Amino acid sequence: MERVDKILQHPVFIKELAHIGELEKERRYCRHSIIHLLDVARISYIYNLEENGGLPKDIIYGTALLHDIGKGIQYEDGTPHNISSADLAKGILADCGYNEDESQMMLEAIYLHRKFVETDNYLARILYRADKKSRACYSCEVCEECHWDETKKNLSLDY
Repeated sequence: MERVDKILQHPVFIKELAHIGELEKERRYCRHSIIHLLDVARISYIYNLEENGGLPKDIIYGTALLHDIGKGIQYEDGTPHNISSADLAKGILADCGYNEDESQMMLEAIYLHRKFVETDNYLARILYRADKKSRACYSCEVCEECHWDETKKNLSLDY
């Protein structure tokens, strides 16, 4: 996954991920670390395999790695992170060798990942689901205090 490795080594990705880590170091709830990003990537890839989605692995992983990369901007100026993440991802994807069609699909998935939306973009649908399923509420020490709706919490292991 050469292009995914390029994302992981991209200076903007590295800088923004470190920035998020610094801003979330005292956060008690779910964080947006590389662990979360890779959990989302792996669950998305499982969905793709189980559902015969046909998406290339590096498209799925690249999208998942970038879907929350604008979270630090949200913390600082209030820009919704789906928007700031898509903005940051556009340049990163171009630098890492994704073509225009791939980038468009990936950016749309990043932009749509916060809320369920009916879309023909399969990548957007699996990213949304994986992002929600990635949260390990079943083993969280602050689950009772979490602001997530009880019906959305993952109280058992599915993936």
